[in-house]
Amino acid sequence: MSYVKPPDLVTAMIDAGASKVLMSTRDTVIRAYMGGAILALGAVFAVTVGVQTGQPLIGALLFPVGFCILYLLGYDLLTGVFVLAPMAWFDKRPGVTGFGVLRNWGLVFLGNFLGAFTVAVMMAIVFTYGFAADPNQIGEAIGHIGESRTLGYAEYGASGMLTLFVRGVLCNWMVSTGVAGAMIATDVPGKVIAMWMPVMLFFAMAFEHSVVNMFLFPSGLLLGGDFTLLDYLIWNEIPTVLGNMIGGLVFTGLALYLAHRHTSGTPVADREAELETL
Repeated sequence: MSYVKPPDLVTAMIDAGASKVLMSTRDTVIRAYMGGAILALGAVFAVTVGVQTGQPLIGALLFPVGFCILYLLGYDLLTGVFVLAPMAWFDKRPGVTGFGVLRNWGLVFLGNFLGAFTVAVMMAIVFTYGFAADPNQIGEAIGHIGESRTLGYAEYGASGMLTLFVRGVLCNWMVSTGVAGAMIATDVPGKVIAMWMPVMLFFAMAFEHSVVNMFLFPSGLLLGGDFTLLDYLIWNEIPTVLGNMIGGLVFTGLALYLAHRHTSGTPVADREAELETL
């Protein structure tokens, strides 16, 4: 069967988390760099389609292309390791420590940002003919996204910050479910379908994804968006990272671990006997 049952899925996620925590610095940064770059291209694609058609929903339907490509190629996102690395720590895998988890998060953040920023610079060149002209229609749209999703939150003060944080939580609840989806099937079509659904949902609902924003906001600044680097960090990236961490860790990683780890690897007959005693 191509479907991986939840108890076995949890084991696979723990194995993946342990391998990521123990991975070399070089390999971790390369995989994160490529993950950030490909996700950024997926975001450009979605915004382009939304602007050209005037239907943002179509962009949301197509955005998961980048997410699926990067996970099929074995690259990493910060939103994914927020889930996988702690699961290996929960399970007390040999060599996996709290410091190792934090190290993995820091290296993936760095790699994702460098990859996303590379694409931001490249696309700014494309949108302005090498900065020789004003941004085209798509470039202008990206600049306005940066304004509305920084200054738009700042306008509401603490309430805006809370909204931003909660959108970050909801985002990685869905995106990390997509990460699990990459392991819930053993064939490519099954993996793609399982990844596609929750990632499409997050983008359509305009939740806040820290790695997507590593492209959108630096790109917006390069294209003349009316906000500052400090606006981006305080009124988007930092609260979004924290929200993404809580959303993935609590609502996906911890929830799956508590719900299914105790049944992982247990023979079917033993599970049935256990159920009969309840």
